[in-house]
Amino acid sequence: MRRRFLKLIVGLSALLPLTGVIAASNDQTPVLSRISDSGTLRVGMSAGQPPFNVTNRDGKIIGLDVDLADLLATAIGVKLEIVAMPFGDLLMALEGGKIDLVISGMTATLQRNMRAAFVGPYHISGKSILARSETIAALQSEGLNKGSLKIAALKGSTSEDFVKLRAPNAKLTATDTYDTAIDMLLSGEADLFVADASIVMLSQLRWPDAGLVSSSKPLTIEPIGVAVPAGDPLFLNLVQNYMNALKASGALEQLEKKWFKSGAWLMQLP
Repeated sequence: MRRRFLKLIVGLSALLPLTGVIAASNDQTPVLSRISDSGTLRVGMSAGQPPFNVTNRDGKIIGLDVDLADLLATAIGVKLEIVAMPFGDLLMALEGGKIDLVISGMTATLQRNMRAAFVGPYHISGKSILARSETIAALQSEGLNKGSLKIAALKGSTSEDFVKLRAPNAKLTATDTYDTAIDMLLSGEADLFVADASIVMLSQLRWPDAGLVSSSKPLTIEPIGVAVPAGDPLFLNLVQNYMNALKASGALEQLEKKWFKSGAWLMQLP
């Protein structure tokens, strides 16, 4: 599959070479100019959001986001550098020029779109709840907004925002990684884990004997896209063109099948 995609990308790159794109001054297209000069595309991700991105037992970051970043870097004709950091720091790093793109299961929201442009979406998700069966049963009668309820969610995510909006009276713990939140749920430190539906589904697969159940259907609809720095329309145009090509070629559909419908990669996790 990868070989077929790379052939397509090489063909597209010949039609739209990076060196031919940069006709404007460095001031007009600072990010694209830096990428051209360095020959490197720096992509930020948390490395803790499976199946989007996660560190495997060998210390290597894998996931849909990694494959997507690799395809984009190959298309542009530069090397890929993955920059791992907590999810809540990613947009700040993008604004500060420490990374060129954010590909980390990030939902395009109104607030985020005021700080960066978003290309895509490359995946559609929605909020879901993971808990023990007895907790889910209690929620049906009492709801989320209970003062004694302890909820874990990823720091800086739309899941954290969801909890603050829907359950302001609950005790919220914002964690740097999904695994930390899951550990809290398994140990009883948290009653609920709120995350994207795909993350919740994966967690049930990873811990099948933990007695975990999820809400029957997503509570929201969320488009997940690639965050691009504001102020560089030529770079935005380049990323959009290649993302459109990857979608038209079927590459994005194949990545969805690999990471969301096949559990083979789970064997690589710690």
